[in-house]
Amino acid sequence: MIGILMLNYASPSWDKLGTFIPLLVSLDAASEAGHNYSMVSEFILVGFSNFPPHLLPVFFLLFLLMYLFTLLGNLIIMATVWSERNLHTPMYLFLCALSVSEILYTFSITPRLLTDLLSTSHTITFVACASQMFFSFMFGFTHSFLLTVMGYDRYVAITHPLSYNVLMSTRSCAHLVSWSWAGGSVMGLMVTLIVFHLTFCGSNVIHHFGCHALSLLNLACGKETSSVTMGVILVCVTALMGCLFLIILSYVFIVAAILSIPSAEGRHKTFSTCVSHLTVVIVHYSFASIIYLKPKGPHSMDSNTLMATTYTVFTPFLSPIIFSLRNKELKNGIKKSFQRKFSPLSS
Repeated sequence: MIGILMLNYASPSWDKLGTFIPLLVSLDAASEAGHNYSMVSEFILVGFSNFPPHLLPVFFLLFLLMYLFTLLGNLIIMATVWSERNLHTPMYLFLCALSVSEILYTFSITPRLLTDLLSTSHTITFVACASQMFFSFMFGFTHSFLLTVMGYDRYVAITHPLSYNVLMSTRSCAHLVSWSWAGGSVMGLMVTLIVFHLTFCGSNVIHHFGCHALSLLNLACGKETSSVTMGVILVCVTALMGCLFLIILSYVFIVAAILSIPSAEGRHKTFSTCVSHLTVVIVHYSFASIIYLKPKGPHSMDSNTLMATTYTVFTPFLSPIIFSLRNKELKNGIKKSFQRKFSPLSS
């Protein structure tokens, strides 16, 4: 997900986290010799403050509804998979893990965005900013790794159906989910340490609605800033493009296997098990590409802020809708769950 460079938010309760305090204290000693820098102790998030005031309540209501629907949709998916025994399969285990990462990802971004839309104070401390970046990168990378694992699951199910139960045993699935979360944690910690190892001086205004990694790097000073910026971009893009490459490779083998099925009905039935995952992957990377691969030009800060919400708010909003509508087994499971809940009342 190239878009995890969008990761942004620190809940006020996370200000007390001490994980990054030693790192942030060391910033005082990181200024270059011979320069009398005024060290930055907090940042100001510009966000939507430049928009007309009458639009802010509209944005607040829109983003709040999308956020609540994202939470509700993912919780319904998790509850349905838990209650329906026929959904106790590796594919839906991965889907539950994906829903958890999506809930936590949106929680690391949207609440702060909603608060700032109604607040006049947009400051964020060093520790809060570092915490935000860590958790959003962690959950964002975990989300990308889980999408890759789900692509591998579909590859094994379609190309090696007889060995599926062996290759995708409960133990193997637990390992894949654990490694996805561990990989996301390592990536989040590594990027956060790299960025906050720099010295921040002068302007403390972040032209974003959260601690945007590239915006923070623009505020850093010192000769190593440009090389660190390239390093962060290289690490993120390499990891995310690696995930995309593995997903594409999985679907190359999947399509080859599907084309070898003699009947059209069999081909359609087999491919239908991949549609929801493939659609989410396309949406996921398409919005990220629109944001980060758009041609350079005279884009205003306001337009960039709006474009950033398409990935951080709109994409998570679409994900549970796609899985619920495009996955027949899950859709039927949700219907059964609601019927069991409400049919006694209606009778």
